[in-house]
Amino acid sequence: MKILIVEDEKAIVDILAFNLKREGYQVLEAFDGESGLQTALRENPDLVLLDLMLPVMDGFEVCRRLREKGLSLPILMLTAREEESDKVLGLESGADDYITKPFSMRELLARVRANIRRTQREEPPAAAVPDDALTLGVLTLRAGRMEISKQGQPLELSQREYDLLSFLMRTPNQVFSREELMEKVWNYEYYGDLRTVDVTVRRLREKIEDNPGEPVLLLTRRGAGYLLNS
Repeated sequence: MKILIVEDEKAIVDILAFNLKREGYQVLEAFDGESGLQTALRENPDLVLLDLMLPVMDGFEVCRRLREKGLSLPILMLTAREEESDKVLGLESGADDYITKPFSMRELLARVRANIRRTQREEPPAAAVPDDALTLGVLTLRAGRMEISKQGQPLELSQREYDLLSFLMRTPNQVFSREELMEKVWNYEYYGDLRTVDVTVRRLREKIEDNPGEPVLLLTRRGAGYLLNS
């Protein structure tokens, strides 16, 4: 598996590269946003570790451009910032998750493994569903195509949004806590930043609800979690 590190601090790159190589990954390196973007487009890595504050082009813009080019590979943002707005913006730019510096190498490697497992796992068989389709109200899931549509119109979803919505469609009317969703959808062996779940839910509501401010499909149960209403 090939991992691209886009980080302008060489000492951090060296530490990351050493540990990733020890785990058996092939490592690519870039030290500014523009070269990171071009390397990702050229080499098509399996995962990108992307610093937020980069020369030439920041991590937000790199992430946006990769998604605009149609690359669905996992992007894990590295940030020294604690501000909520920066983390939300990173996720809304298309990042799958973020990790705040300073971080433990064990934690980072766990997130790398989890995101790579997600991209490798196969969709569960849907042979029992006619036409490989699962319909829940106005939503239809076609797992073979990795597509979800609303009233016949395909939704433009990120990989993480698709993973979350397809999971909830298979388990309708069941409340899942943010911790449970982090484990079952994000596939983390530990609990990451739970705001990642909240941001993904908010983005999904903007795409599936007629009025995201008053959702009727993807509901919140205060103090308990989220559920998809059938």
